[in-house]
Amino acid sequence: MKVLRQRVAAVVDDRVFQRVIIGVIVVNAITLGLETSPSAVAAFGDLLDILDGTALTVFVLELAARLFAHGPRFFREPWNLFDLVVVGVSLLPTAGALSVVRSLRILRVLRLVSMVPSMRRVVTALVRSIPGLVSLTGLLLLMLYVGGVVAINLFRAGGDPRFDGLGATLLTLFQITTGDGWSDLMRDQMLSQPLAWIFFVVYLLVATFTMVNLFIAVVCSAMESEADDRLPRQREEGDSAVLAELRSLRDEVRALRDERRVDA
Repeated sequence: MKVLRQRVAAVVDDRVFQRVIIGVIVVNAITLGLETSPSAVAAFGDLLDILDGTALTVFVLELAARLFAHGPRFFREPWNLFDLVVVGVSLLPTAGALSVVRSLRILRVLRLVSMVPSMRRVVTALVRSIPGLVSLTGLLLLMLYVGGVVAINLFRAGGDPRFDGLGATLLTLFQITTGDGWSDLMRDQMLSQPLAWIFFVVYLLVATFTMVNLFIAVVCSAMESEADDRLPRQREEGDSAVLAELRSLRDEVRALRDERRVDA
């Protein structure tokens, strides 16, 4: 059984096998996209169903092989659990109250993230940056609230419904934060208050440009930290490979010496 597990592990961990699975994921993504087209379904509906069922079968067999090969270690890898959940959702019945599950089949495309190492590193870095992003989000909400109170006091007297209450004002400032139509809004207020541009320019600089750059900085810092953590692991793997090769060479030298002694 141990030998069989090792052989299965060698197959599922092989790069060629992983590339085949990536190819199946891409084909399945295209299939699910074509199923949204009525003309494509009318012309190739049966073929699309066969391709979708085949892809699901391949995914189930691949996960079963990985589970058999790695045993309990399979559940220690978060990406394996991610794949298990994504494929498991596709196995739920798509009739009755769970008919909405059929639309969740597209989640299988996300398996591409777990199969491509570079994508895994990016997602890992994003997850590691969540604490910093949460703090920045809290700061942005605080600035949005302060700006909303200031904007109400400045512009509500003009009768503009976009500044008629705290809720409407916060929504308006959030629109400004996204950069959508802020210049038209500013010019509308400048008709009654010529200095209104000061508030909009200052808010846009602080809440948009500064905060966006801070968000990018947090994510980049997390990616750099992920890269720094990965280098020691790569060095250890390289050292282990070198040591294994040296042990192999030493064993071969010993075998040659033993053969010479026997001949002598």
